[in-house]
Amino acid sequence: MKKITALLSLFLTLNFTAFSVEGMWIPSLIDMFHSDMKTMGLKLSAEQIYSTNNSSLKDAIIQFNGGCTGEIVSDQGLLLTNHHCGFDAIQKHSSLENDYLKNGFWAKSKSEELACPWLRVTFVKEIRDVTELVFKGITAETSPAERAKIIQKNISALESAEEKTASITAKIKPFNLENQYFMLITEDYNDIRLVGAPPSAIGKYGGDTDNWVWPRHTGDFSVFRIYANNNESAAYDKANTPYKPAHSLPISCKPKKEGDFTMVYGFPGSTDQHYSSGKLQWIIEKERPARIDMRQHSLDVIKPAMNADDLTRIQYASKQARIANAWKKWIGQIGGLKELGAIEKKKEWEEEYMAKAGEQSEWKAKYYNVIGDLNELQAQGGKFEFARSMFIEYFYVGPEFIRHAFGYYNLVYNYEKLETEGKVEEEINKLIKGSESFFKNYNKAVDQAIYNELTPLYCDYVETDLLPLGLAESWERDGEAIFEKSVILDPEGIKSTLSKFSAKSAKKMKNDPALKFALSVYQTFVNKVNSGYQAFAAKEEKLMQTYVEGILVMFPDKKNWADANSTMRITYGKIEGSSPYDGMKYTHYTTIDGIMQKHDESNPDFQLTSRFEELYKKKDFGDYTQDGDLWVCFTASNHTTGGNSGSPVIDAEGNLSGINFDRSWESTMSDFMFDSRRCRNIAVDIRYVLWVIDKYGEAPHLVEEMNIIK
Repeated sequence: MKKITALLSLFLTLNFTAFSVEGMWIPSLIDMFHSDMKTMGLKLSAEQIYSTNNSSLKDAIIQFNGGCTGEIVSDQGLLLTNHHCGFDAIQKHSSLENDYLKNGFWAKSKSEELACPWLRVTFVKEIRDVTELVFKGITAETSPAERAKIIQKNISALESAEEKTASITAKIKPFNLENQYFMLITEDYNDIRLVGAPPSAIGKYGGDTDNWVWPRHTGDFSVFRIYANNNESAAYDKANTPYKPAHSLPISCKPKKEGDFTMVYGFPGSTDQHYSSGKLQWIIEKERPARIDMRQHSLDVIKPAMNADDLTRIQYASKQARIANAWKKWIGQIGGLKELGAIEKKKEWEEEYMAKAGEQSEWKAKYYNVIGDLNELQAQGGKFEFARSMFIEYFYVGPEFIRHAFGYYNLVYNYEKLETEGKVEEEINKLIKGSESFFKNYNKAVDQAIYNELTPLYCDYVETDLLPLGLAESWERDGEAIFEKSVILDPEGIKSTLSKFSAKSAKKMKNDPALKFALSVYQTFVNKVNSGYQAFAAKEEKLMQTYVEGILVMFPDKKNWADANSTMRITYGKIEGSSPYDGMKYTHYTTIDGIMQKHDESNPDFQLTSRFEELYKKKDFGDYTQDGDLWVCFTASNHTTGGNSGSPVIDAEGNLSGINFDRSWESTMSDFMFDSRRCRNIAVDIRYVLWVIDKYGEAPHLVEEMNIIK
């Protein structure tokens, strides 16, 4: 274990090739790759980027509600993230009377900022390598079972020994397929308020048409503020005051040019660079196409319904965006992997890996067969993994009534236990609150249409022996009963039932068709699929751990980086366009002129507000132009993925130059394989953000809070 740790340190100290931009790097290891960043144009010291003793860029970067990234841009806790990251909050505050999705929202004073008590932001206080401490007590003779026990015991002891409060946590996470461990000490703040959001005609301009596509003209940003009690984390309270950060990012309004250094600082979610050729082929040829098909059928129901009715548009805006985002990403992903010849490249690398393993008897015994074993395992156990993927698409992304009805399981089937524990009222109140929230954003006709589309697909994709018994024959009849007779899907009926709930009610509700169906789908997955999948996943995890260990041991000079796992990372590159196809040249930026060129009132994706058109006609761009042009978006060669949404794009001097929000369609395969020629992240230019806030939103007081660098 010490040998692996030493090698991990060794490969990070090697000089990287100039302008090599692949990788998502752990900030606490900044000294290992800082010189490469300096070569590319960075002007900051390592201490200015990451420090636990002094304020640094790290202290201005937050994880936004566990899924996106955001950055603090004023000494009053003002933060920026993407419009699509704040979309759920904007939607929750929207109604037919106050349609913030359509019209935007701008608080003219702090008293007008809207509370979002369900949101949290997370600061990283420290990232600490604890690999040797986690592996303490493990030897070459330690069995796998004993090894797992020792690791868990060491992790528990290390986490417990760290001082914590209600808002500060210490969590140890595995990296490099459990070949390395880091402790992350974080602090949550829970009083977050919505300050501003552009209308969807700006924040979602281009819609699904332009999603994952370049050239892009989307003003994908929203504005929030962190509140605290004496600068300490606290639940929402009107008396709380704006948070004073250790560091906030200055805003650069300086001109940009191709080749300028860029750094993205954020929380990338997940990458899988080490998948075997068999796994990658399974994803490209089977898993992704099926998931795309399932989501396509949902979108074909939702989009026309949203276009036909304003209430449905508000109800389904956030849901549609979530479904469509992955749907289009996956289409580009498998297209890019095919064009790149990813499977053949994987096979070439696997040949190199096995040839290396054959050089030493110790390596050959441990690493030579691991790739063949992984590919064989995929061929044998893939049916359980595929059934699990389809279950996720159907149960968690498909008809909403299934998840909603399943929420009643505890009350109905554990009523006597809850009564004995005195928790019936608590459970009923939770369901009443959940039901109100559910029906606020629910259209039964839309959900029934989704059920009618997805259920036969689910039956076609999943092997019969892994489906609920008779589902293929009974789903139409079941659906009629569910949507006509279920009390759980009747707002007034369930409200009345819960208000006088009893043991008799619990017994009766066991026959509710929606609950019966939800339980059938879920329990079939648990009983027929999950055990097979868990056995498959456990074998795969062990093989992958050995495989990655072999990379670290046998290829110490290779530029290795740990896959993204929603922890803080740094990526770096430069502003640049690309030429993903023969005869095609993408420029590195777009301007407001492109918005008007795409403008089409007959297409909801390209509609504009009259105010936007008026400002454009007047050329009222303020001090936010470059050579007379108002930049909207730009591309750079930073390695990003989901979770990097909202991440700051930082210039060589540590200033905010843009907000990352997407990748080009040709780049989405970078979750599995990075290609420096074609992989580009997309950011909204910070000058366009300021123009929208200042000129369009008429909220110059927010710009005045910021430290503007000209």
